[in-house]
Amino acid sequence: MNRRAFLQTTTGGLAMTAPTQTAAARTRFYTLQNFFLKQGTQVTRMHEFWSKGCLPALQKVHSGPVILLEALLASHMPQYAAIIGYRSLAEIEKVQKALRAQPEFQKAVEQWESDPEPPYEHYTTALLEATDYSPEITPADPPPKAPRIFELRTYHSPTLRQLRALHERFAGPEIKIFHRSGVHPVLYSSTVFGANQPNLTYLIPFDNLAAREKAWAAFGADPEWAKVRQESIQKHGQISSVIQIWL
Repeated sequence: MNRRAFLQTTTGGLAMTAPTQTAAARTRFYTLQNFFLKQGTQVTRMHEFWSKGCLPALQKVHSGPVILLEALLASHMPQYAAIIGYRSLAEIEKVQKALRAQPEFQKAVEQWESDPEPPYEHYTTALLEATDYSPEITPADPPPKAPRIFELRTYHSPTLRQLRALHERFAGPEIKIFHRSGVHPVLYSSTVFGANQPNLTYLIPFDNLAAREKAWAAFGADPEWAKVRQESIQKHGQISSVIQIWL
């Protein structure tokens, strides 16, 4: 099975726009759910639950970004992730309440859980808050011709002070180096509720694995990145460690 064939979003693809929207209009919070599955029927049932039940019901009550991903490389396999964007904490509560009231959602959950085998081993939920420098996720125009690879990275900082320094480095010189290297994240965030705090979590699309390797190689070889990193360490110490990379 070609797992990349199941990487999908509700928009058919993602683009990003600069964060110029008003605070009320911006997608400020994201829920990140990770479903840890077993080999067998759980993967197929997960796809059916989202594509035929949950996603159609969700689209009736929510217009924000929804990103659905199946892991190519993760600490646990198989694994499935759902990232859903909201403008406020109040909107999360409102959408979830409306979703649970949808008959087709209720039916989808009942069918999902009716099999003798549970639908998953377990799942986790984290609440992410987009940074001020995070772009707004919008539909790609035109949509990509083939499914893309998404990389989810989490960087842990020892202290909140060092996390602020990490965000300052990202918002300043690091993003510029990213972009000229071919790394174009569509989301930068910090975890509000969830594991490994304090942290910076960001999501990057790539056309394929070869494009990912090329982009990260260019970033690592950039002379300015070496300078920026060294200056950051001298000023703030080792402000981050990579604790999680999922593809």
